[in-house]
Amino acid sequence: MAAERFNTALIVGAGSGLSASLARALAAEGIKVALAARSTGDLGELAKSIDASVFACDASRRADVDKLFTDLDGSFGEPEIVIYNPSYRVRGPFIELDPAEVEKTLIVSAFGGFLVGQQAARRMIGKRRGVILFTGASASVKGYAESAPFAMGKFALRGLAQSMSRELHPHGVHVAHVVIDGGIKSARRTEPADKPASMLDPDAIAASYLHLIHQPHSAWTAELELRPWVERF
Repeated sequence: MAAERFNTALIVGAGSGLSASLARALAAEGIKVALAARSTGDLGELAKSIDASVFACDASRRADVDKLFTDLDGSFGEPEIVIYNPSYRVRGPFIELDPAEVEKTLIVSAFGGFLVGQQAARRMIGKRRGVILFTGASASVKGYAESAPFAMGKFALRGLAQSMSRELHPHGVHVAHVVIDGGIKSARRTEPADKPASMLDPDAIAASYLHLIHQPHSAWTAELELRPWVERF
């Protein structure tokens, strides 16, 4: 069976690192890419290099998300691939956590995913095709000490993805959650010289996202876990 082919993609929470690798990988396949972020000031070079469209959007705000998709409809086209990357975290002893910061963590990590996922699904379900991917973390399945808010947000995002996949897969919309279980390598976060490939390479992660995107209908993945070969489970 031939792999699915798509023409347009939206990355929400775009920036350097994984989002940039995803954008370049999609563009290399001839897919038109839209980049959305709360702050777009750092996206100019990436956007220019792949001829991407840039949109300002705070994914935690319903009005922003509604406007983003309306603007896409009018100028870019309905995205056939939507990737949700935003997250926010606050750490600290449980009894000292600021409730306002905890609330923000939940809204950005999970509620924003709902807002974006709902708008994407509304456009995909009638066409019976499309892909919605949510980026998770180790905290999606493991709650660490002094990291309760992040675990709450990522657990909720995972639950959203599971529910959406069960509801939307029969309508031709592929929904998947990707657990990034390990540190992602970057210019600011380098690997120890004596431990090669001990961190996740963002380009390698992007290759796995592309595999999900192009999966035939007969063998869809709803959740994928990625970790370096030396990472402890």
